Amino acid sequence: MQNLRQVKTAKGRFVERKHLGILNAPLEFSGTLIYIAPSRLEKHTLVPRAESLVLEREELTIERKEQSQHRTVMLQDYPVIWAFVESIRSTLAGDLATLNRFYDVALDGDERKWRLALKPSDPKMQEVVSEIRISGNRNWISAIEIIETGGDRSVMTITRDGP
Repeated sequence: MQNLRQVKTAKGRFVERKHLGILNAPLEFSGTLIYIAPSRLEKHTLVPRAESLVLEREELTIERKEQSQHRTVMLQDYPVIWAFVESIRSTLAGDLATLNRFYDVALDGDERKWRLALKPSDPKMQEVVSEIRISGNRNWISAIEIIETGGDRSVMTITRDGP
């Protein structure tokens, strides 16, 4: 967590595969992720269609240009979304106190290869997600896996832009 806390800016490319029980093959999304410490997180999906999620402090903005949609929500109004967002943002910020607020946290591995297992502590979040697994090396998150209670799951792999 200390290594992650030292990162002030990170940018990477992601590929996310959503495995849904009703489909024969996973849905695939790709784009870029940007993190600016301590509270800004951007997810720009480019494929299959453009969509931007921008988190600044407690405000989440969702934009779909093709459909001319623009929506801003306050995280505290949506506890499940807030808990999910904090799993990523608090990990990036190395903020164990916030992670412990939303999850039962278990850490395996060492600095070169680690894995964080987050089990939701809030009953509403438990209805949606059974576990979030975040893995990485040193101060980089390389994968995020979300296992939903109904059996669906998504796996996002993240590669660093630049050196």
